[in-house]
Amino acid sequence: MDGADRPDCDPGQLGYLNRCRYALHDRDKKFCASFRSALAAAGVKPIMLPAKSPNLNAYADRWVRSVKQECLSKLVLLGEGPLQRSLNEYTAHYHLERNHQGKDNRLLTPLAVSKGRKIHCHQRLGGLLKFYARAA
Repeated sequence: MDGADRPDCDPGQLGYLNRCRYALHDRDKKFCASFRSALAAAGVKPIMLPAKSPNLNAYADRWVRSVKQECLSKLVLLGEGPLQRSLNEYTAHYHLERNHQGKDNRLLTPLAVSKGRKIHCHQRLGGLLKFYARAA
């Protein structure tokens, strides 16, 4: 039973709905009326994607595939806390330290150019995610 099913739980206090105004979802049967009403009770507007639009959600699908393949499939997570920390670390790595093929293998937010000769390895998640940069 999650918090949306409990009458004593305020939906606005649910962690996965914090700071969300909209929730995009496809037409899968798991997004039923009770799901949409739980979102509406928390002040989140559910937006259903148009029918027969497989490429509409391609960027989100690619991110989910990346996080599963590069991070979650290699970890044993025992609870919501470790999952949230792992996702936060991966998101920071994805946006700040990982090169992107669609951007000519460049970083989205490049670091200041250092003139040092030593290469330093930055690690996240115990060395699962690595980023190399010149030492200052």
